[in-house]
Amino acid sequence: MALATILPLAVWAAWPSTARAGDGHDHGDGAKEPAAAALPRFTATSEAFELVGVIDGKQLTLYLDHAPTNAPVKGAQLSLNIGGAQLAAKAQGDGEFTATLAQEPKPGVTPVTATITAGNESDLLAGEIDIHADEHADTHVDRSWKFWAAWGVGAAVVLGGLAALRKRMRRGNRFGETA
Repeated sequence: MALATILPLAVWAAWPSTARAGDGHDHGDGAKEPAAAALPRFTATSEAFELVGVIDGKQLTLYLDHAPTNAPVKGAQLSLNIGGAQLAAKAQGDGEFTATLAQEPKPGVTPVTATITAGNESDLLAGEIDIHADEHADTHVDRSWKFWAAWGVGAAVVLGGLAALRKRMRRGNRFGETA
């Protein structure tokens, strides 16, 4: 089979097919939603209790479990000291508490101390909130169609050059020349 037949077939076979989006499934160049970042968390544990805190702005959600069984602690009272500020946590259900911070935590390490009273048990838990600033917020590069068009033109030029070189080498070999 001649190169003139094989080359277009190879390009056609390697060409990516395009998928068309149906109604309500447009995958065009519209504004993309940013990926949700994980909310800052902290943990504080002892042999009896395990406390997990999730910070969303000024809102703090706390989950208190028995460490050996991972069951929520019922009827507990919880008070916190975060970076020197006292907070009283309000019970929202078994093992779930909420508190409101005076201000959003700053980047860095902040000590957390929790005092737990559940029935006749009480415990003091210590942990840290480690918040980092967004280090990689600007690393995403969105490539435009011009970028891909330039690569396509470059690939076409390279393929054309290879085809011309191949044709020249075949013509030279017909007359007994060696490459």
